[in-house]
Amino acid sequence: MADTGGLQIEFEGHPTLLKWHRLRRRMADPLFSADVMAEGFAAGASMELDLRVRADGGFVVLHDEELEGETTGHGLIAQTGLADLRNARMKEGNRPLLFSEDLAAMLQSAHPDALLQFDMKDDYAAIGEKGIAHLAEHLQQISASVIVSAGSLELILAVKQKLPHLRRGIDPTDKLGDLCKAEGWKAVEKELLADLRGPTEPETIYLYWPMLLNAAKAGLDMIALCHSEGKKVDAWTFTLKDPDGGFSDAEGENFAALISLRPDQVTTDEAPATERAWLKRMAG
Repeated sequence: MADTGGLQIEFEGHPTLLKWHRLRRRMADPLFSADVMAEGFAAGASMELDLRVRADGGFVVLHDEELEGETTGHGLIAQTGLADLRNARMKEGNRPLLFSEDLAAMLQSAHPDALLQFDMKDDYAAIGEKGIAHLAEHLQQISASVIVSAGSLELILAVKQKLPHLRRGIDPTDKLGDLCKAEGWKAVEKELLADLRGPTEPETIYLYWPMLLNAAKAGLDMIALCHSEGKKVDAWTFTLKDPDGGFSDAEGENFAALISLRPDQVTTDEAPATERAWLKRMAG
């Protein structure tokens, strides 16, 4: 039987999911692994992948804007069509690239508890109506297992209008970070509240974990604020430097402080190791 560890941890009765970042259960896994995704679907894991829009309006599972970083291809992904992308390979393991059409087929076999986050790396200007229509065509029947997220509120609003049944998330981290530097935490609180109550109607808010701790030290519990508006919070991305050794002293203190704020989910590249380290810490 496959190891299904690294799904969630618990603190004072509150469960926190451990989300597998970029389809990695552990950092040793290859980036955006279809095999790991299949394991996660079978186990009921929460997982995340990045999507970049192709020239034809469909999507490819990649993080970077250009092909050179993660694949054997060349050029801007947004200017590359499906046929050329099929000729490229992932640098890790010489694997074929994953496309939105593949995801739609794989999602049909997902465990009822499995959740796959489509983190859209392009904004609405790049994706446009053609890309939204592509999502609508391929995700019409599988909404329960997918949440679409983006930093672009305009994009998420377009998803809501075209695919109202899809779960939605927003990531205002960059905007709130800039606002904090310019105007302080009170301005952050006001802006976050506006986003929570805004027209995108997000289910989940994705926030950088050090920001959450810094805000809490300043007297602003961003997670509690989100919960008060009926929203979930994903704290990203907490990854142990030494998965075999467990938490360093600083990591243990930071993670305990984060979990005490009761996030609904923590994004990590080392889910089983994080679970082991947490259980060890709780055991004293």
